[in-house]
Amino acid sequence: MTTNKREDILLAALNLFTERGFDATTVPMIADTAKVGAGTIYRYFDNKEVLLNSLFQECVVQFFQTITQGFPESGTVRQQFHHIFFQTIHFAKGNREAFSFIDSHLNPRLLDDRSLKSFEVGMDFIRHFLVQGQQQGIISSLPPNALISIFYGALVKLFETIRAEVLEETDELLAGVEECCWNAIRVH
Repeated sequence: MTTNKREDILLAALNLFTERGFDATTVPMIADTAKVGAGTIYRYFDNKEVLLNSLFQECVVQFFQTITQGFPESGTVRQQFHHIFFQTIHFAKGNREAFSFIDSHLNPRLLDDRSLKSFEVGMDFIRHFLVQGQQQGIISSLPPNALISIFYGALVKLFETIRAEVLEETDELLAGVEECCWNAIRVH
């Protein structure tokens, strides 16, 4: 554990929410895992929902910072897709729980408006990339959200499969999946 109780609480919540889900995780479980008293959690977060939303927002900010960092603005659409794809992989490899948590808790029932907005702002970056590619005649004319589902959905499922040790992660596998996802969204 870290020396920062708030960070300990967030890390414990991340692990438990990812493993058990929001509804099956209790504040006492989070407190036990973080090695703090339940009352300490309430010093930092008003309730479990506020904790979930704080964690979601932090994970989303880290995720989209990773994707946008070093984005090749002047590159080709193919180079830009490569960047988005492999930066997503970079984030997922270094933050497996956060990557899984974002996907499994992207639910309007659980998230407040600020959390949903933080995710949408990040997705707008990807939508913008897709629309620009469409305007150049390189990316399929399907709605951007459908295109996102094709490649982002594939990555989420790929990392679930790797996490379950059903599939071994290799550079060749990732390069092949990237090529398949590119072929799925580009104009032929």
